[in-house]
Amino acid sequence: MRILPLALAALLMPATAFAQCGGSFSDFVKSLKQEALTAGYDRATVNGFFKGASQDSKVLRADRAQGVFQKPFVEFSRHLISQSRIDRGRSMAEKYDSTFRRIETTYGINRGVLLAFWAFETDYGSFQGDFNTRNALITLAHDCRRPDLFRPQIFAALELYKRGNFDPARTTGAWAGEIGMVQMLPQDILDNGVDADGDGHVSLKTSAP
Repeated sequence: MRILPLALAALLMPATAFAQCGGSFSDFVKSLKQEALTAGYDRATVNGFFKGASQDSKVLRADRAQGVFQKPFVEFSRHLISQSRIDRGRSMAEKYDSTFRRIETTYGINRGVLLAFWAFETDYGSFQGDFNTRNALITLAHDCRRPDLFRPQIFAALELYKRGNFDPARTTGAWAGEIGMVQMLPQDILDNGVDADGDGHVSLKTSAP
């Protein structure tokens, strides 16, 4: 039987292979820093990223208060769709026509789909969230409700910081750690981000292209 060897292997795997959470918040941050050092990040980078990290109670309240997806689809859609959003969507489609044509040619994604996401997520970039992203991710990873989702995002944000694309003290976004005009988590940015304006950075907060 293979069950026993597999169970034994699981017991012998390092603790960092599993999502860790809970306990003292300061101890939790210390464990994250040690994990980052063990992974090969230099001490200056690790200290710079985690300096001033704190638990955000507003993030936890927002996480507990989710109710939008409990609404029936028609009610949900009526809440999101307005004439002003439709009108601004037409304006944005015209303003960024060349960008949308490039996307449609390269990726085969219709501009209407992207405009809908852009409108829904941040009202075309006008409000992208004011939660500190690093603190939000650490808070949610520590919380134990979904550590397997949020703990890896902390290290993805650390990698963005190492590359010069993330300011841990100033980068803000949604309460669940999403960043930019269409609200992407740090790992999504690492895996799929494209520098479409040619400035050398994947600038999801400030660059519509």
